[in-house]
Amino acid sequence: MAGNREEAVGEPRPGASQGLQGAPFPSPTRATLAPLAAVYQALGRFPSVSSAWLAAGFVGGGGAQYLSLFTEWCQPDLERCQLLQFSRQYILHYDGKAVVSVTPFGLPAEIQNQLLTSVSPTGKHKAILTHHFEKGQKQEVLEVWSNSGKVRHINLTALDKHGKVYTDGHFGCLAWSGTEKRILYVAERRRQKKHPLFPQERKMEEPSEAGEEQFVYYDNWGEALSDKSVPVLCVVNTETSEVSILDDIPEYVSPGQALWSPDNKSIVFVGWWHEPFRLGLSACSNRRSALFLLDLTEKSCELLSSDDKAVSSPRLSPDGARLIYLEGPVFGPHRHCLKLKMLNWQTKHTSIVVDVVRTATDGFYGIYPGALPLLCWATDNNRVLLSTPQRSRKELLVVDINMGSVKSITAGEPEGSWTLLGIHQDLLLASCSSPNCPPSLKVGMLPITGNELGLQWITVEKTSVLSNMEWQILAVHPPVSQEGSPYTDQTFEAVLLSPQVSKEREKTFPLIVSPHGGPHAVFDACWHPTMACLCQLGFAVLMVNYRDSLGFGQASIDSLISHVGVQDVEDTQLAVEIALQIGTLDPKRIALFGGSHGGFICCHLIGRYPDMYKACAVRSPVINMATLLGTSDIPDWRYSALGLPYFSDQIPTEVDLATMLLSSPIIHAAKVQAPVLLCVGAKDRRVSPCQALEYYRVLRARGVPVRLLWYPEENHVISGVEAKADVFINCAQWIMHHLSVEADTGGQQLS
Repeated sequence: MAGNREEAVGEPRPGASQGLQGAPFPSPTRATLAPLAAVYQALGRFPSVSSAWLAAGFVGGGGAQYLSLFTEWCQPDLERCQLLQFSRQYILHYDGKAVVSVTPFGLPAEIQNQLLTSVSPTGKHKAILTHHFEKGQKQEVLEVWSNSGKVRHINLTALDKHGKVYTDGHFGCLAWSGTEKRILYVAERRRQKKHPLFPQERKMEEPSEAGEEQFVYYDNWGEALSDKSVPVLCVVNTETSEVSILDDIPEYVSPGQALWSPDNKSIVFVGWWHEPFRLGLSACSNRRSALFLLDLTEKSCELLSSDDKAVSSPRLSPDGARLIYLEGPVFGPHRHCLKLKMLNWQTKHTSIVVDVVRTATDGFYGIYPGALPLLCWATDNNRVLLSTPQRSRKELLVVDINMGSVKSITAGEPEGSWTLLGIHQDLLLASCSSPNCPPSLKVGMLPITGNELGLQWITVEKTSVLSNMEWQILAVHPPVSQEGSPYTDQTFEAVLLSPQVSKEREKTFPLIVSPHGGPHAVFDACWHPTMACLCQLGFAVLMVNYRDSLGFGQASIDSLISHVGVQDVEDTQLAVEIALQIGTLDPKRIALFGGSHGGFICCHLIGRYPDMYKACAVRSPVINMATLLGTSDIPDWRYSALGLPYFSDQIPTEVDLATMLLSSPIIHAAKVQAPVLLCVGAKDRRVSPCQALEYYRVLRARGVPVRLLWYPEENHVISGVEAKADVFINCAQWIMHHLSVEADTGGQQLS
């Protein structure tokens, strides 16, 4: 697979000291890549559920109760090079206490051009934001559907009240009012049309309109949000098709994540401060923001929360009496362990339901960004359901709002990761998976307070465990340093996925080590198609959750500050040494595979342990923090990571730049021996692709085998279906060649 990319290859120069690396890397051919593509296609075909909701039920013969379950799924379609979306429908048999059985209804149906969907409170209507082409121009259309078919078609582009509608997970929303007559959403503010400096001759009857300068720069919200600049709240009347722009919002904030107040006369929204400029918001929960209440009658805007914190995910209880949300500090680590806070709607008094967890308390490790689904309240208005990392597992938790107690209702389940899709009339809809088992969909009725651990799950859509793969979680205990750091005794973990060892054919497996990106992220024990593919090819894969990973408490996150490029690197190395003690891993065939900060760690390791690692393949790696400073959408992190103060008017000093340089992999480049493959997206706003280019040139000049893949239309994560496949296949081929590994599918049936 070639993909939409350009490549550069550096070959060893004559007489260089790279002879120990073997023959130069041959350019991959279709024949050599075909077996890898087949494995990737086989394991990448498993769909994952993106949303699920219940429709109004009905009573059948003998008084039996039935519920209609509608689901939407996504699946990579490599033939069309796009992400396929489709719907599935089921009938749930409910006996009043639990779901007894599930019956699929009809066949899956493809969904095309769908951007956002939202079901009305009564379930009688569904709003769909879609797009179509008219006279060669893409038109955004809001459709309203009922049981009788499409009842409203509103061409938002033609109305020309605003720019593109926001469909991202940071700002975007599609919220019905309680009366189901209005829908709230977020869009880019309408801009005046740009006029060229030398316009064509206008017709006499054409009015002259003042326009923008053609090349003026507009600040935006960075990586993955570069087309988001000035969001506005919009309301469409579904009876008249009229669209209103809500302008009574403070000019210094950008609104998003909006919802209606209980009386439908006001709107609650999150407002992010954007002065003096916007910082990258993607994967950053530390941006100054607050909850606001916009009164549509009085045309006034009231602050509901503290204005010096970072907030997200406001969720109103079914009775409208309480509003919960997540809160964390501004700046510092770009993701924190968060507080779950509650606002009494009548008194506007706020209180802490669940506080930040620095170290584990009774097995609970805290709540992290992205934990709250849109529907998370139980019908008793006293319990909230959420899913969040707990060490290397993602657990489904129930929080008693009155008591502040937290308990896991998936602890002990065989699956390593659970994601709550929503709760409807106390029926939980959840997706679960493991490193050797693709996602499945399950439902369960939430028991009464105190009996949650007795919840019984029913499988809606089942997948099978891949029998020739196994996984385990390794606990790693770092040594206590002489400096007496308060963080050195914190245990961290690594998830090891390996081929099944046959008793008849004992063998050792080559090892691929993969520290996660972030760095404030985590490898939870879920289905990772690329890791499963590597395992299918005969590798063991070690996914390292070094100290600083989410799910281990705030103290673990804080431990990396001032130790970036040291602690994370040493933790990964220690995890490798612990894994090698198992005895089924080949210490002479170890490669590195990581992205972003994971690539940063990988490039450190090949410089600091040049004799241990035989190959390295990285995506969007951080190579030189000093040169990255002025090109990244999150310059604050470059300071915070090293324990340096950050201010918006910061001008780097010589000491700042020297500290960043000395913490970067580039300083170890002279010791690198392992062949390196670099994969970058040309539109990366988080880590400039020039970082990889800088490393490529240094390694090539020093005779180290190096190859650079450049994807013109991709950003930081390289998420395009074709490009993502291309990255994996080329990385796998690179590692297999330099570790002298032949594809070994282990006889696994992949149909």
